[in-house]
Order: sequence, then structure tokens, then C-alpha cells
Amino acid sequence: MLPAPADRLPGTFDQDVYVELFRRYHEAGAPGDGTIAFTLHAFLRAMGRRVDGRTYEQLRGALTRLERTVLESTGSYFVADRTIAGHYVDERLTVLTAVSIDRRRLAERDQLGLFPAAASGEPGEARVTLGPLPRANLAAGHAVVLSATRYFALPSPTARRLYRLLTAIRSGSGVPATGPSEWDVALEALAEQLPLSQRYPSHLQRVLEPAHTLLKAAGVLRTAAVRQQRREWVVHYELL
Repeated sequence: MLPAPADRLPGTFDQDVYVELFRRYHEAGAPGDGTIAFTLHAFLRAMGRRVDGRTYEQLRGALTRLERTVLESTGSYFVADRTIAGHYVDERLTVLTAVSIDRRRLAERDQLGLFPAAASGEPGEARVTLGPLPRANLAAGHAVVLSATRYFALPSPTARRLYRLLTAIRSGSGVPATGPSEWDVALEALAEQLPLSQRYPSHLQRVLEPAHTLLKAAGVLRTAAVRQQRREWVVHYELL
């Protein structure tokens, strides 16, 4: 993942925006041009986020950042053609190819002169075009399906990131697993994949424990156990 100059990499809020964008794309019937339209107010509500000036700016920033961020695919994205098995795309791509945000709805623009003191941060409407390669992979079935309701009900960013990862494992995404419903992963490797900034095993366990509790309650995990095997710490997951 390569950020635009002077930009930072997409963070946890941006990842939530990404999930909601593809949920809306799916619910819109996968429009052929990849474009979806929505109000920022409704989008934040669907994400379970508070709606105020700060979150409006967060959402505008996330959409702009996702448009400007480049993904570098090396053995990650499939060629979206079922007749070409096992072929991957090795190239750079963007998740979003176009983002347009109007501060006010078109129907309200003729009323601007009546309200000179109105805040400039009025939510308005957005039109977003999803990139062709992610859409092609989605259409070809090369995608992991999340429950948006379950995802946004998780109050912890760590739990949401872990839910995405475990869903990919459970779907048979090619990541080594010990069985159809179990997965062993080195604690250090798990921290890199999520990612987590903590490095000491005790600190990582302290961060993961609440996420494990939430995912058990949400019906994603049956059990999660952290064990030391020789000099390495390993997390054993039993998935539902």
C-alpha cells in the first residue's frame, strides 16, 4: 500500500469506510460503472458513527485518501476470469477511481442566499466510483463476504480488523490453516497482519483479549488461546 505524497496510510476509520462502500455497491446491484451515490449523513449513520462536523471531515478525508492511495498487488488480486485458474495480477491499482463530494444537495443550492450564516461543513452528497479490478474480483467470486451488521456492531477497531482476517481464513483464502475451522498463527505474525503497534507478548495479549471476547460474543470465534511453544508464542483459534 503506497500513500500519496504528504498523505498517511489509510487507518482504522478508512478501513470501515472501505467496508461500507462495498456494502453499498453490493446493495445497489453492482452498477456497471462502479459508481454509487450517498449522503455523508446516511453513510455515517450506517457505520454506527456519531454525526457531527468532526466525523463529516473524517469521512471526506477518508474518501479522498482511499482515492489517492495506491495498492501494489504481487500475488494478491486474481485475474478476474474463471477460465484462467491460479493467475494473479502483478500491478498497481486504486480502490477508488473517482470521488466527488458536494457540500450541499443540488436541490438546496438555490436556498444558499437565504441562509448566509449556515455552516460550510454541511454534509452534502458524495459520488464514488470503485476501481475496476476490485469490482471484477467481486463479480468473479474472488472475495471474502463480511456481515456488515456484525462488523459495525463491534466497538473495537482491533476486533473489526481481526474479524476481517479470520473471515478470510475461514473462507479458505489460501492462508495456511490447521483445518477447516482452526488456525494457528505466531503471535508476532498476527501483530504484523492486523497490524498492532505493541511488540511484547504480554502487551499483545492484553490488546487481543478484549477483541477475542467480542468475537466470541458475536459468534465468530469458538475459542482463542495463546500458548508458548518453545521460544515462540502462538495463537490457536477455533472458528465458527
